[in-house]
Amino acid sequence: MNDEPENAAKKSPGLLSAVEKKAALKLRARRNATPGVWFGLGMIGLIGWSVVVPTLVGAALGIWLDKHEVGQHSWTLALLMAGLTLGCLNAWHWVAKEDKAMRDEQEDDKQHPPE
Repeated sequence: MNDEPENAAKKSPGLLSAVEKKAALKLRARRNATPGVWFGLGMIGLIGWSVVVPTLVGAALGIWLDKHEVGQHSWTLALLMAGLTLGCLNAWHWVAKEDKAMRDEQEDDKQHPPE
């Protein structure tokens, strides 16, 4: 009585392989779900914040330095530009990393297509 599932699998190897293929397809579909509109809006917001935060921190530090250090040059403008540059580099790095991950996943799907 305990050997019934094992005997059934031996009798129908085609059924076992069909179930394995369907399971693999379902797992691949879950992993490669199509992102929706909210996902895209979230990504835009994430990239925006990665630029805005360093820019505002640079501006705030520049304003504080301008109040406490009197000089010929504007710390606010210099640190605002530095923060903006840092934020843009951060966003570029993050987008490049995500793009590489997507391309690697597509390449993997091309090399191992579902049967």
